Amino acid sequence: MGKRLIVQARGRGGPRYKIPSHRYLGRIDYLPSGNFTAKVVDIVSDAIHLAPIMVVKTEDGKKILQIAPEGVQAGDFINYGSNEANVGNVIELSKVPVGTRVFGIETYTGSGPKLCRSSGSYALVAGVSGNNVTLQLTSGKEKILDGRCRATIGVPAGGGRLEKPYYKVGQKWHAMTARGKLFPRTAGVAMTPTDHPYGGRKKSAKFKTISRHAPPGRKIGSIAARRSGKPK
Repeated sequence: MGKRLIVQARGRGGPRYKIPSHRYLGRIDYLPSGNFTAKVVDIVSDAIHLAPIMVVKTEDGKKILQIAPEGVQAGDFINYGSNEANVGNVIELSKVPVGTRVFGIETYTGSGPKLCRSSGSYALVAGVSGNNVTLQLTSGKEKILDGRCRATIGVPAGGGRLEKPYYKVGQKWHAMTARGKLFPRTAGVAMTPTDHPYGGRKKSAKFKTISRHAPPGRKIGSIAARRSGKPK
């Protein structure tokens, strides 16, 4: 059986798989810990991020990029390290009231925003137990983090972006290409046997359940599945 050529092409690189990183504004980050006020200089759009980005500037002239929450506009001021749970403020999770929506959550102290960064995504502060804080994600899963981890109060802007459909294929192609996604994507059964393990005629395609000890080029579908078929 031949290897999947798409994986080889992506690993080799090329115009179809390269991400145009020169269009990106920079890294999303937080300012160092402390109690101070920063100004929202501008709100811009970035090709790699789904939510709008705000340019935050401190009194000493340092600028960083942050995800813009709903309700914040250019010229507003946000607080770092305060006890006020206002929209846009970056504070520790232990200081956030229970039931507040937060995003851009640090996974450990000083890691920078890692969780809930997409537009419209957020987590609820479900409870505080000692130095730990329990967060409930939109998926229903609960996550326990250190109370010293910081987060932004509010919800990332641009939450209704999925309600607007793509009216033309070219629109989706440009959106996917900006993020290094392959589009349009051909189904595996429509490929040849040398391009994909499911390739060839459907009745002669390979099984979807794959052994744990199969080679990397063969591992697709249900890897080491405990059972297969419809449940009885």
